[in-house]
Amino acid sequence: MSLLEVKDLSIHFKTPGGTLTAVDKLSFSVDAGETLAIVGESGCGKSVTALALMRLLTPSTKVSGSIRFEDRELTTLPERQMRDLRGNRMAIIFQDPMAALNPVMTIGDQIVEAIRAHEKVSKEAARKRAEELLELVHIPEPRRRLDEYPHRFSGGMRQRAAIAMALASKPSVLIADEPTTALDVTIQAQILHLLHRLQRDLGMALILITHDLGVVAETADRVLVMYAGRKVEQQGVNGLFEQPLHPYTQRLMGAKPRLEQDSVGTPQRLQEIPGLVPQLTQLPAGCAFSTRCDMADHVCHSVRPELKSHAGHGLIACHKSEQLDAAEVAAAVATKGIQFIERAPAEQPLARVA
Repeated sequence: MSLLEVKDLSIHFKTPGGTLTAVDKLSFSVDAGETLAIVGESGCGKSVTALALMRLLTPSTKVSGSIRFEDRELTTLPERQMRDLRGNRMAIIFQDPMAALNPVMTIGDQIVEAIRAHEKVSKEAARKRAEELLELVHIPEPRRRLDEYPHRFSGGMRQRAAIAMALASKPSVLIADEPTTALDVTIQAQILHLLHRLQRDLGMALILITHDLGVVAETADRVLVMYAGRKVEQQGVNGLFEQPLHPYTQRLMGAKPRLEQDSVGTPQRLQEIPGLVPQLTQLPAGCAFSTRCDMADHVCHSVRPELKSHAGHGLIACHKSEQLDAAEVAAAVATKGIQFIERAPAEQPLARVA
């Protein structure tokens, strides 16, 4: 059995414009030591899924489906037991570390508070543990930094401090919601390397929420692609980059900036996805991507596609899946600047967007 298993998760919000279905019958699982990346444009339901897993949504939010962690059903777990679980066995790194950290508490006090919330240790022992955590995430002079406030930290250091807090109780599942947003590429690479190393050392399952396909290529084992609150594709990372199945996934890859020029030396134009994401209160009757897809026909506009296996390559929700020719897809991928890089020895090769 998987460490975390989500089945038919749906999340509904009441709005003045009607009921908004932010997530619609989403299912996935993640095993210990595995990295599952959840990707898609802003507003597709990634972050609200993370909040649902941690039971951090408002009481007025309607959540249905099943979330099982270590054979416990989280949707019906009493709040007291959920508090013991949250931050202890399951932890989350929020998208904005400045918003996640209390500006009027020192970094040390915040980490100490997180430790003592789940462990019966003295304040001195917790402070020593906090210093070790800051050292673990490579913050220089950790003892001195414990007494500083978040505004004294750079963006990368605040993100590292947020990671240290999340790791305070050595969780089995770590949810990282856009952990490298607004960081420069050097700091981004350091954060990703840090998460990969900590996952390897601690044996955590990692759920990585991002819209950056370069981050996915560097870190993930499997990839789940979401659009308008629904899962439209799921594959292993190599399969996804070698042969993306869904037209939306192909468009995402085409929208990745790249530096190479065409045959006559002209820089290649950035491909864009036409149109806009539909409002979740006014989704089309058929495929939610049909209004932006150049393959769509009357069936796509009127009938919602079911998620199904595609020739053993993964799961796809598309009426045109039977028309997807492997050679054509491979040729399309080649034009999107996708190549393969090697991980460290004894690990599997990863696809990477150039």
